[in-house]
Amino acid sequence: MSKSSAISVDYAEAPVNAKLASEEKIRLLREMLRIRRFEQTALKVYQLGKVGGFLHLYIGQESIAVGTVSLLGDNDHVITAYRDHGHALAVGMNMNECMAELYGKATGCSKGKGGSMHFFAPDKNYWGGHGIVGGQTPLGLGLAYGIKYKGLTGAAFCFLGDGAVNQGCFYESLNLAALFQLPVIYVIENNQYSMGTSLERSSVVDKCLAQRAEAFKIDWARADGEDVYAVRAVAQKALERAHKESKPTVLEFDTYRYYGHSVADSKHKGGYRSEEEVERYKKEHDPILRFKATLIGEKVLTEEQYEAIDAEVKAEAAESVKFAEESPNPTEASIFEDVYFEVDRQTESGRTGKYFFND
Repeated sequence: MSKSSAISVDYAEAPVNAKLASEEKIRLLREMLRIRRFEQTALKVYQLGKVGGFLHLYIGQESIAVGTVSLLGDNDHVITAYRDHGHALAVGMNMNECMAELYGKATGCSKGKGGSMHFFAPDKNYWGGHGIVGGQTPLGLGLAYGIKYKGLTGAAFCFLGDGAVNQGCFYESLNLAALFQLPVIYVIENNQYSMGTSLERSSVVDKCLAQRAEAFKIDWARADGEDVYAVRAVAQKALERAHKESKPTVLEFDTYRYYGHSVADSKHKGGYRSEEEVERYKKEHDPILRFKATLIGEKVLTEEQYEAIDAEVKAEAAESVKFAEESPNPTEASIFEDVYFEVDRQTESGRTGKYFFND
């Protein structure tokens, strides 16, 4: 059984990172910046009353989505919970379709019917975006089952937060993952707080949350989620295990969310956590600033290049707002579409209403 990875390890020289070309490293930084600027823009329009519903921001956790997704191949899949914007952009979704979905517009990735918590891109093997805490964990298991059933070399990355770890369906999923030896990788993004509650008040912890995998004879590891090199190195080992041995893994990445559980969580700073704590993490633990400093130290990046990239992604985010505001609303008739697969495609079952039984 693997032991918890020491989060102080230097992963820059891990094979998966050592072979990265300079332009690939800069692309990783660019993707992290794209997530950050999209989320900041989303917060702005939300506060202006242009977006309704809930808004769960990914700010502070960008290196996890970008680091893991950067490893994926054609038969690898991603599924996550309601804090899904970062993973969506990391898999290659564009800001326009994502911002339009926040606005509830017909040009949104879910045609304006899903909103913030339900981004989907089946063409990119990205399966959402789910609002039920822990509800994505058995679905991630199902993706892995499908991969194995079809005889494909692939894996399903299923992301969850530290609060979801205590849901019963997660443990049912771990049991089946071990029993059937399925290529699923559960990624716990431990940002230290669930909805208004610290980890210490909600969970029994020995070494870490991922250690619970031992009860199901599943390999696990823990690493620094603020270091994109660490994320890639640890995730790569899990991916190889899934691809070569069809075995599951539980990973845990230490991270921190700078804003509330959702934007409606007004007590996230100065309430259940201090303002000093939040500001300290912003100053000392920002994954983007850390990776920027690393690349400047490696002489891969200059301050001028960074500013240019930042300006580009800010412009992209601003353009996505313009696109969303100019996009049409869904038609009233569209409420009857995308309800049942069979009906939308007018198959025999869809036409007759006979789905399970014959006369």
